[in-house]
Amino acid sequence: MEITFLLLKQNGIMLIYLLIGYFLFKKELVSKQGSADMGRMLLYIIMPMAILKSYMRDFSLELLTALAESFALALAALLLSVLVSRVMFRKEESIERFGAAFSNAGFIGIPLVQMTLGEEAVFYVASFVALLNILQWTYGVYIMTGDRSVIRVKKIATNPIVLSFLAGAVLFCAPFDLPQMLQDTIGTLATMNGPVAMIVLGTYLAQIPLKELFTEKLVYKCTAVRLLLIPGITLLLLLLFPMVNQMIRLAVLIAATAPVGSNVAIFAQLYGQEYTRAVKEVCLSTLFCILTLPVMIGIANVML
Repeated sequence: MEITFLLLKQNGIMLIYLLIGYFLFKKELVSKQGSADMGRMLLYIIMPMAILKSYMRDFSLELLTALAESFALALAALLLSVLVSRVMFRKEESIERFGAAFSNAGFIGIPLVQMTLGEEAVFYVASFVALLNILQWTYGVYIMTGDRSVIRVKKIATNPIVLSFLAGAVLFCAPFDLPQMLQDTIGTLATMNGPVAMIVLGTYLAQIPLKELFTEKLVYKCTAVRLLLIPGITLLLLLLFPMVNQMIRLAVLIAATAPVGSNVAIFAQLYGQEYTRAVKEVCLSTLFCILTLPVMIGIANVML
C-alpha cells in the first residue's frame, strides 16, 4: 500500500498546484490568453524536455527490451481504451468518445509517474504519450469531424511529443552524451512539468462556474468510463503479461488511469463541437482522479 499513500501525497501536492492556477485566474493575475500561452509552453517545451530527460541514460540491451515491452503494452492499452469508448458512447457523442479514449497521460501521467516511480519510469511511459498523440491526430480528428480528409500526416510528424520521443530514442542509442550544461538545462525544465501542468489545469477550472461542473449526466458518464471502467479493463489486460517488469506495467497503468485529456477541449473548439462540455469533463475527471487514481494503482500494486 506504500505506493497508494505516495500517490495520495503527490495528488495532494498537485491539488495545491491546481488551486494556485485557480486563484491566479480568479484574481485576474493570469488571463485566458495567458493560460493558453502557458499550455503551449508546456506542450512545446516542458513536456518534450521531460520525455527527453528520461532517455538520457546509458544504452543497454535490457533497457532496449524494456522499451519495446512498454511500447507494446502502451499500444494494447490505447487500442483497448478506444474500443471501450466506442462501445460506451454513440457516434454523435464524439467529445465523450475522444475524452474517454485519451487520458491526460502527458499533463498528469508523466508527473505522477515521475514523482512516484522515479525518473526511470518516465522512460517507459514516454511510449504511451507518443502513441496517444499519434492516435489523437488521426483517429481522434476523425471521430470529431467524421471526415478522414482532415487527417494530416504533417501534424503528426511535427508534433513536439512525437519528436521528443524520437529524439530521445536516438539519444538513448547514441554512443555519446550531451554536454553537461545542456543536460542540466533539460533536467531543470523537466522538473517544471508537474507544477506547470496542474497550474494550467487550475486556470481551466476557474473558467467554469463550479455549480455547472456537477450538473450534466453525460459528463459524469464520461468521467466514470475514463477513471473506472477503462483503468479496470486495462488492469485485467496487464495481468496477462506477468513476464513484464512490474514498474513498466504500473507506469502504463498510471498513464491509462489519468483523467480526460485536456486536448479534448482544444479539439472540440477547433472542430466546432461543444467546447464547454469538453472543459467540464476535463475538470471533473481531474478532480475525481485525486481519489480514484491512488485506489486503482494501490489495487494494481497488489495484483501485478
